[in-house]
Amino acid sequence: MKEKLVLIGNGMAGVRTLEELLKIAPEKYDVTVFGAEPYGNYNRILLSPVLAGEKTIDQIMLNDRQWYADNGITLYCGKEVVQIDRRNRKVIAADGTTADYDHLLLATGSNPFIIPVPGNDLPGVVTFRDIRDVDLMLEASRKHQHAVVIGGGLLGLEAANGLMRQGMSVTVVHITETLMERQLDKAAGVLLRKSLEERGMHFYMPAQTMAILGDDRVRGVRFKDGSELYADLVVMAVGIRPNFELAKKSGIHCERGIVVSDTMQTYDPRVYAVGECVQHRGQTYGLVAPLFEQAKVCANHLAHLGYARYQGSMTSTKLKVTGIDLFSAGDFIGDETTEEIVLKDASRGMYKKIVLKDNRIQGAVMYGDTVDGAWYFQLMRDGTDVSAFRDHLMFGEAHLGDAGHGGQNKAVAMSDDMEVCGCNGVCKGTIVKAVTEKGLFTLDEVRSHTKASSSCGSCTGLVEQIMASVLGGGYSAAPKEKPMCKCTDHTHDAVRKVIREQHLLSIDAVMRFLEWRTPNGCHSCRPALNYYLLCAWPGEYKDDAQSRFINERAHANIQKDGTYSVVPRMWGGLTTPDELRAIADVADKFKIPTVKVTGGQRIDLLGVKKEDLPAVWDDLNRAGMVSGHAYGKSLRTVKTCVGSEWCRFGTQDSTGLGVKLERRTWGSWMPHKFKMAVSGCPRNCAEATIKDFGVVCVDSGYELHIGGNGGVKVRATDLLCKVTTEAEVDEYCCAFTQLYREEAHYLERTAPWIERVGLEYVKQRVVEDEVGRKALYNRFIESQKYAQVDPWAERVSHAVEQHEFVPLKKVAAG
Repeated sequence: MKEKLVLIGNGMAGVRTLEELLKIAPEKYDVTVFGAEPYGNYNRILLSPVLAGEKTIDQIMLNDRQWYADNGITLYCGKEVVQIDRRNRKVIAADGTTADYDHLLLATGSNPFIIPVPGNDLPGVVTFRDIRDVDLMLEASRKHQHAVVIGGGLLGLEAANGLMRQGMSVTVVHITETLMERQLDKAAGVLLRKSLEERGMHFYMPAQTMAILGDDRVRGVRFKDGSELYADLVVMAVGIRPNFELAKKSGIHCERGIVVSDTMQTYDPRVYAVGECVQHRGQTYGLVAPLFEQAKVCANHLAHLGYARYQGSMTSTKLKVTGIDLFSAGDFIGDETTEEIVLKDASRGMYKKIVLKDNRIQGAVMYGDTVDGAWYFQLMRDGTDVSAFRDHLMFGEAHLGDAGHGGQNKAVAMSDDMEVCGCNGVCKGTIVKAVTEKGLFTLDEVRSHTKASSSCGSCTGLVEQIMASVLGGGYSAAPKEKPMCKCTDHTHDAVRKVIREQHLLSIDAVMRFLEWRTPNGCHSCRPALNYYLLCAWPGEYKDDAQSRFINERAHANIQKDGTYSVVPRMWGGLTTPDELRAIADVADKFKIPTVKVTGGQRIDLLGVKKEDLPAVWDDLNRAGMVSGHAYGKSLRTVKTCVGSEWCRFGTQDSTGLGVKLERRTWGSWMPHKFKMAVSGCPRNCAEATIKDFGVVCVDSGYELHIGGNGGVKVRATDLLCKVTTEAEVDEYCCAFTQLYREEAHYLERTAPWIERVGLEYVKQRVVEDEVGRKALYNRFIESQKYAQVDPWAERVSHAVEQHEFVPLKKVAAG
């Protein structure tokens, strides 16, 4: 028999828990839901657009009554639970409706705070929390003209804006000198007030409300200094308080909210709680992202999987208040121990402040241009030392790309048919439709439904801007370290740690130990696990070819017509007449239509049939040529200039050094493609400063550069250090490469990896720690013993199966 689950509270956090539960254990429970409101589950953060007349109630509905019926859920709308009988495991509603439970989920949300002043219960005094409140304000706006909104926070300003849109004259009363003081500092608050006043909103602040005036209906507000404001509608928007009275009355331990553990259990193990009513590790939360994280953990334990933990949320707030973009995170006020960097252009409506301590971000506040908010938040969350790029910190993320510039106003100004994601051909209208029709709230959900931002990631900022413009003031971004994929809740770093500590030697062993949700993984996690195992145990793990992408399985790049390209390795860009003759003979013999010189100083044979690949490789092998790994997450090329051997400007033998580096590092598998270059002088003809590892030769030795890339998002390298000998170049190159191999996430290029962990961290590991550097070098050399096997020769010699290259044959019907 199914167990019985009762949910008290039909809001966003509770129903999201049910949605997560239905994904992983759809047949486990008979579910009953009690909701105090006479509606299905709706998007509370979109009440502001409803008040402003921009949306209808139907348009903000997340789960209508049919959804409950389709999923076999009993829904009691408009029935408030007034008693929990824990001894008999039963809940009782005000109208006498009862339901038994095996497990109970409390998601009772929060209540608006009502200022305890005379007249707070007069007709015409409303809060701003639910659909009923919106209906009351809309009704008042049709009959009356003057509104006072008490509270200059997010809800108060959204209510004021909505009432202005309905034609009312609105005055916002706030107790402090700064609007939205929890999200903004004084300077940003001044800019916000000025902008809102230009739109016709009035302010009375600082002011402390002492009484609501009126007899049969509200007629005004009196303040502590004796002054009064006329009003025929008063909206109280001064904050919320967790709603835990029902839980407290039933004997469940409560403090500022319902106290829960990391598994979202209360002190009664049969009773769980999520959402705004919850107190976890002394904290309460009101933003969407933390509540949805709680929901996921709670569902995991209701399904008796038992491995998920909620460990709190470090949140950033990215808001759109009456069309104005705001972002804040952490301690953006600071104290005598911190420093501030401020960028302000009042005429453009732009303000940024970063608070630093020991060159690490402690907090940030942004007004107008918030596109780099997520980047600042990640730097703050990771504790990244920003000293290496402090000089341009205020100008945003160096490799963000054109898609992310211009602030959120760019997102608003875009037409629906304008392209947002070039990689997947997604336009703005597709994203807007997915967010509004499917009830999406997070970047991951938008990526899953639309594919926008799921490839190179350069449009992530713009996608977030569009989400903020659609979801309004309630949109909040709370980035965190994400799981590898939907098959697991474990992060890349956690998986790599377990592989090392538990000495796991197969993909199946990793999935069993970490309790993967899917028995065989997916296209995202299998290649990553295969690489992590290969990197951790190069002498023990057997490479799983079927967990690689097609190009790596076929050891050639597939082209749009189904043929392949073959690129033999040319050490440091050098070749010989014999090699060129062999390439020409292969092109003639196999009728290869295109022979092209590549940007990496090699020759590409394009249009090779798949069944011809082994024979092509065989002929190239006979000429002494091996795979160039142009298809792999591996070392690609080492580009060189002619250096001191021929060039009158050359300071060192750059070609010779490049050949040595390529012979040292070829065949090594990496988290992503890896390119190197050696330039013979600072003129940098080999473009060493846009490579993953670059060497620039100078009179006194060699400059070593890291973390560059060309392509869509060009990023110049960071200077790692200067050395004097080729032996040092070799050691530092191998140590840096191994550190990247061991610690970067699969499919993470060196540029974003360095920005994630910090340049200072890489310098400490590779430059300052001599013992650690030599250990990294030795591990790389050891791994190369197993990696430097030509895959072309393996397949030609039948050392591995060749069925990959055998075409299916038609068999005549007999």
